Amino acid sequence: MNGNVESGSMTAQGTLYILSAPSGAGKTSLLKALRERDTRLHVSVSHTTRAMRPGEQDGIDYHFLSQEAFLRIVGEGGFLEHAEVFGNYYGTSEAAVSAELKAGHDTVLEIDWQGARQVRKHFPDAVSIFILPPDQQTLRDRLDARGQDSEETIQRRMNQAVEEMSHYAEFDYLVINDDFDTALAELAAIVIAQRQRLTCQVARNSDKIGDLLQRI
Repeated sequence: MNGNVESGSMTAQGTLYILSAPSGAGKTSLLKALRERDTRLHVSVSHTTRAMRPGEQDGIDYHFLSQEAFLRIVGEGGFLEHAEVFGNYYGTSEAAVSAELKAGHDTVLEIDWQGARQVRKHFPDAVSIFILPPDQQTLRDRLDARGQDSEETIQRRMNQAVEEMSHYAEFDYLVINDDFDTALAELAAIVIAQRQRLTCQVARNSDKIGDLLQRI
């Protein structure tokens, strides 16, 4: 639903989007471009124990935590979903996501398929999107182009990618990132279509609809 749009005295509930893809499929770049096009989308900032990469900022790209601090939050039940990936932990704050949705903000979770399964238990109406590369060679080329990982790490990521891609059928929408601009347009179309659903439009525009249905 459209963020910050009120119906009478109540704010319409935001829509929760789940965006998943194997490493190297272009998910992060597509989401960044989508947010530049649609400033009403909010991206949930995940928590992680992995080291900060060059150019990243704490609280912007991730909330960077020690393993001890992360596991403490797990024990307190503070994560909507969490998982271990390549020896590092990642998690999404349940309180932060719930607050965003309650405020009427459309919110995107950039998580893997395992996290998506956990989130659906709490938010069964979440809109899930899976992004695929056009082929394995393109995926490999994109991982090589990063220049951040060793050959061993890249091979491990490729093997993991095949496992991740096998879960594409668990999602509502599938976008194949062959041409970046086309994939971006398809993502934007999903968000636009979601906002025009009857329940979303009625929540945002009940006063207008009421006025239109008054007999003259």
